[in-house]
Amino acid sequence: MKSVLGDKKTILILLLPAMLLYTLVKLVPVLWSLGLSFFQGDLRGFTFVGLANFSKALEDAELHQAILFTLQYSLVVTAGQILLGYLFALFYVFVLRRSSAFVRALVFFPTVLPSVAVALLFQRFFEVAPQTGPVNSIFNAIGLPSIDWFGAPNTSFVVLVVVALWSSVGFFALLMYAGLVDIPEELLESARIDGANGLQLIRRIVLPLSLPVLLSATIFSFNVTLKVFDTIYALTGGGPGTSTQPLTLYMFKTTFTFQDYGYGATIALVLTLICLCVSLLIFGSARKDRTKA
Repeated sequence: MKSVLGDKKTILILLLPAMLLYTLVKLVPVLWSLGLSFFQGDLRGFTFVGLANFSKALEDAELHQAILFTLQYSLVVTAGQILLGYLFALFYVFVLRRSSAFVRALVFFPTVLPSVAVALLFQRFFEVAPQTGPVNSIFNAIGLPSIDWFGAPNTSFVVLVVVALWSSVGFFALLMYAGLVDIPEELLESARIDGANGLQLIRRIVLPLSLPVLLSATIFSFNVTLKVFDTIYALTGGGPGTSTQPLTLYMFKTTFTFQDYGYGATIALVLTLICLCVSLLIFGSARKDRTKA
């Protein structure tokens, strides 16, 4: 085995099929999309327009609104997923301990449900007409008026955040639980003997040792929420107006509804650059923190 792994030509021959397949599946569509952003047209024909699509993007108010909404949605949902997921993970490890399996399965269950089905379920929960949903029924029961949750941008945003957190916190809790259980029990026991209380344990030992998994979870969450599509499409359709329209939905409408493939590819490039910048920013911040430590 050592002789095989030491031979670079053998390693190259073994990896070449996988590398070619990866290139075909991943890189070719990306490069194709990048090239398409310099053209304008539909399936009947394309015309080279140079940087016209990029100039249009700089002046497109709807695109700017979609970018702002996408960043706002990603920031709020990621913060909620990481915070709630971490609290649940701490609850599993330090309160429930070995009897946490049932609660973990219960909290994780919404993650396996189809996102469109979850969106339609919550549409019924927050419904105001023709039937009053459970949420408005509770409001009415305590003397408060019904709210048209999908009639205003702010309330629509609240519903979207609630749906995202309900359906994903279980996954992030499990991810961080896997990181927390790797912390040596002897280390925690030594700190307890030295007189450390619960908050000191979390601040001085648990939090620093779980930073790698927190970093991975944050990058994963940001990249997933920046590309959110199906839940918002099924729940609000980007409305009211275009107030809850993310970049992916705007790209979908531009490409498949208005048949403007070149500008759709430009929007996809903008989304790719945002994902790349956010990932680099998070990695850079983590590196600085470790240097300080």
